[in-house]
Amino acid sequence: MSRVLIAGLSTRAASDSAVAAGFAVTAVDAFGDLDLHPSVRAVSLPRDLGVPFSADAAARAGADCAADAVVYLANFENEPDAVRTLAAGRPLWGNPPDVLRRVRDPRLVMTAFREHGIHAPAIRLSANDPNDSNDPNDPNDPNDPNDPNDWIVKPFASGGGRGVRLWKGGRVSDDCYLQEYVQGVAASVVFVSAGGVAVPIGVSRQLIGDAAFGADRYRYCGNILAPAGDPVFEDDEKLLDRACALASAVTTSFGLVGVNGVDFVAAGGEAHPVEVNPRWSGSMELAERAYQRSIFGMHADACACGALPEFDLRRARRSARAVGKAILFAREPVTMGDTRTWLADATLRDVPQPGERIAAGRPICTIFAEADDDSGCHGALVRRAERLYSSLAAGVHLE
Repeated sequence: MSRVLIAGLSTRAASDSAVAAGFAVTAVDAFGDLDLHPSVRAVSLPRDLGVPFSADAAARAGADCAADAVVYLANFENEPDAVRTLAAGRPLWGNPPDVLRRVRDPRLVMTAFREHGIHAPAIRLSANDPNDSNDPNDPNDPNDPNDPNDWIVKPFASGGGRGVRLWKGGRVSDDCYLQEYVQGVAASVVFVSAGGVAVPIGVSRQLIGDAAFGADRYRYCGNILAPAGDPVFEDDEKLLDRACALASAVTTSFGLVGVNGVDFVAAGGEAHPVEVNPRWSGSMELAERAYQRSIFGMHADACACGALPEFDLRRARRSARAVGKAILFAREPVTMGDTRTWLADATLRDVPQPGERIAAGRPICTIFAEADDDSGCHGALVRRAERLYSSLAAGVHLE
């Protein structure tokens, strides 16, 4: 049995998939969730080593773990040097540091999309220089009162929507940039790549800033993967083509390998890319649930031997139901009770340890639901969240 080391902020979903694909897993993350597969050797940096999670700390903690290959998850994409440390002397199943540096450069990646004829939002590295846009034909200047566009401020080391806000003028700090705001439906496409070819494996709507799950502003809090023809997307078939084009463009331009994702905004039948996630992302376990295919197995095959799956996303979507997940964030500080009772509930994952103290704004767990369409799935997630928040308030000590 091949041994794989998985390191990232949260490893439960990728570890589940890896175990199901036949791998022996060591996982290094921030949580050490109670529902990690019993065969997984788990290391929680805060609980077991007494250090806060960071990509660098996770890489150093995993350096002495025996493994035939290493895989990184969020937020290693923002720390190429940590990826180098993690992979030292071992095969890396994922995009190497030099690729990460390029594909996480917002101006470079949006220019690449434009070269493929894709409608990408303008990027500006400061508010004061109108020549900072990645689009040489873009006449808009954020400081021009006649500029019709809104702009958002995003950290270069972004992740999960943290630190993203609507720009209201003023200086942009050196660790952030401006991106043209596109009104529409937040979505993502996930795919597996090798040899310059991308095979799309899922398109889903993103849940962003949904108060029903304790999120606000631009914070990511889940996905819903709907079947073909769902009205959540205008001109669903056209949008699928556009989303697949994003996967192909970024794979061709940057030589991505393994599983990756592109976040985009669906508007007017077009897919406007906003960010590339060059690693395992949150919606992949929904594709695994909906289409009954091993996503980690696809990742391993693509990285280890350049093999891509025979998978027709268009056909798979015709027979699937809507599947969704939502991350529940604490609305106030909470100390968990005996969460071992949660393990029998298949709609609950990423279960915190008994007695764990969770600060306001931090994730509690992940909930899942299925329905015939996106709307029904979202409603089921909201109802499940309401029941869980009520039970926490009634039965767990709130600080």
